[in-house]
Amino acid sequence: MSTEETSRFVRLRVELVLEVADGDAVTGAALRHIAEDPDVPDEERTHAQSAVTEDTAEALAYLVDPFALVSEVPGVELQQASWSSERIDYDPDSPDWDLDEDDVEEDEDEQGGGGIG
Repeated sequence: MSTEETSRFVRLRVELVLEVADGDAVTGAALRHIAEDPDVPDEERTHAQSAVTEDTAEALAYLVDPFALVSEVPGVELQQASWSSERIDYDPDSPDWDLDEDDVEEDEDEQGGGGIG
């Protein structure tokens, strides 16, 4: 495929597992972020403050900004972003948490392996 035939758009998937050592600090930072954001309407601000106070995962979702992750990368412009957070049970020794597992399956599919022939 020539350069003109390939898409200029790239989907970048990132999965993070964070350990929250100080939930109060995360909640406080999220509350400050919401309070200082001039683009948040008052009704939404009240709802957001309630949500981050009740759930540290929700507070993290308010603090993580995909635009900030790529804003300094030369030659790219963020077109769309979505993200979410949730509390999880995490065992780093469990094979369920092998982050490379999905990559191996995708690599096999791209190389013609792992499929029905």
